Amino acid sequence: MKSADLNINLPLNFNEVVDIIKQLPYNEKIRLSEMLKRETKQEKEQDNVLTHLASEKVLAKDWMLPEEDEAWKDL
Repeated sequence: MKSADLNINLPLNFNEVVDIIKQLPYNEKIRLSEMLKRETKQEKEQDNVLTHLASEKVLAKDWMLPEEDEAWKDL
């Protein structure tokens, strides 16, 4: 069985994970970095979409005010 096929649950805190990562060879750190970039990019893209959708309703309240129309009438 390859080590990648193992599912091990270890209760580690952040600092313990950092200490383990520091012990990795350079090429493994690069692989880890690339994986983390992919993971965080996916989450960020999802967050941006959700933020946009949540903001639209709130901002629409201000956009629909007569004062807003007045402020933009000269543009």
